[in-house]
Amino acid sequence: MRKRSLATLIAALVAGALCTGAPSPRAQAAEAAQSTGAAQTAGAAAGTSSPAGGAPQLGVDLDRVTIPQLQARMADGSLTSSALTAAYLRRIKAIDPEINAVLRTDPTALRQAAASDTRHRGGDVRGPLDGIPVLLKDNVDTRDLPTTAGSLALAGSPPDADAALAARLRDAGAVILGKTNLSEWANFRAAKPTSGWSAVGGQTRNPYVLDRNPCGSSSGSAAALAASLAQVAIGTETDGSIVCPAGMNGVVGHKPSLGLVSRTGVVPISAEQDTAGPMARNVTDAALTLAVLSGRDTAHPGAPGNVPDRLPRSTGLRGKRIGLWRLPSLGAKVDALMTRTAKRLRSAGAEVVEVTPPYQKRLAALEFPALLSEFHREIDAYLGTRNGPRNLAGLIGFNRTHPAERSCFAGQELFEQALAAPPTTDPKYRAMRAELTDLARRSIDETMAAHQLDAIASPANPPAWTTDCARGDNDIIPSSTPAAVAGYPSLSVPAGFVDELPVGLLLMAGDRDDAELLSLGGAVEHRLDAWRAPRYLPSVGADAPGPGPAASR
Repeated sequence: MRKRSLATLIAALVAGALCTGAPSPRAQAAEAAQSTGAAQTAGAAAGTSSPAGGAPQLGVDLDRVTIPQLQARMADGSLTSSALTAAYLRRIKAIDPEINAVLRTDPTALRQAAASDTRHRGGDVRGPLDGIPVLLKDNVDTRDLPTTAGSLALAGSPPDADAALAARLRDAGAVILGKTNLSEWANFRAAKPTSGWSAVGGQTRNPYVLDRNPCGSSSGSAAALAASLAQVAIGTETDGSIVCPAGMNGVVGHKPSLGLVSRTGVVPISAEQDTAGPMARNVTDAALTLAVLSGRDTAHPGAPGNVPDRLPRSTGLRGKRIGLWRLPSLGAKVDALMTRTAKRLRSAGAEVVEVTPPYQKRLAALEFPALLSEFHREIDAYLGTRNGPRNLAGLIGFNRTHPAERSCFAGQELFEQALAAPPTTDPKYRAMRAELTDLARRSIDETMAAHQLDAIASPANPPAWTTDCARGDNDIIPSSTPAAVAGYPSLSVPAGFVDELPVGLLLMAGDRDDAELLSLGGAVEHRLDAWRAPRYLPSVGADAPGPGPAASR
């Protein structure tokens, strides 16, 4: 991104384009006591004391503070990146044993923070993420930390180089705090996977109710943010794996337009759908992180370019037209929450009309076979850059000879199907992918044009199901598919709760409309004001119903 474009975007954000999404002082005060008490409860269960340690000394509420607020404090000298980073490291040590979201912390994090402090003192700040602690999903290559995709097959030496997005974060002065757990191989291994489980990291738990699932595959990134273990995190998505974990863990997740964030150095599934994106506790932080991540993918010159030069200044919700795709299959309680959400948006001046995007059955029929062919191509190319199995066939053999890879679920059916799938040079595959992408784009474009919409909204997730290795996931969630397959942006913001479990509102829009979507998402976030800190409950109620097992990638 050109510096002028980035500066324009940041100025719009800080000046108010998304500041409507920041919590009100009253909400901050109301949540502070609850958050601290919940964190202390979690820490006591983990055998620690004062897990919120550092927050009182910092003078900020880590649950609620935004990046612009942190940067203002660092600019006036009342906060240092070193103190902020140390506070997050203490929280990880105290709280993460309850949720198992962080695989490892970076031993250089405090040195990175000290370097940022020097830049702040010298007036040489590199941008909004300078000194801000960031967690990376463990399928993003880092030259000095292992990158495993959750698999023991990659648990040896680190990659030779940073992923392009990791390099951009370092160049922006962000503090790489560590790596988060994930669903192994981004949930593209078994027919009945358990989201949030990997052989390297074990099972990540949902901070709101600990026996419930965090959704996949950016499960560790979302759960860590819900527990305030970093300011922002990076997730990745092929279909649903940013927006579902964000919704299920009560945080914000943005899946950018395809190509906006480089996929170079990210363990792949499909070049036609894969993207990394920002996850945060508020839309402002997600947007500022996207501004750092985005840029032309020089390794894939056909990919689209940067975010728009200007982010439209938010005018709230008045006059906005939002299409509500209800998805009653996610349950009566979720549907009732969508009814309440629509009422609140209408009361803020938005026009909400009910819609049903077309072609969904055909998309469901075409997507999985296309991904099988693409995964075989992509994973063979990636494994060729790493020590360990050199291709998909070798990876299948590795799993057969390592019992720890089968300790939660034994299957690797998707690997085996991908090995036998037609190559991406096959004319039938090419026709299938062309139809798939065309129908996905039309499903959004035609719906938005017919109803003159600013965005389509739907539930991002059902209430979290209980984690069960024997049963697997309960997560057929069709709302993410149109934008994921089309390569269009989507954004999950907290909508409310069902039986103590968070549910997100998924917003999607047209190609390259990331800035407009984030601006609208900030206004929606401000109106719904649905975030609250987790309480780390051991269990609650009966298992959430669902239509059956499937992989969320």
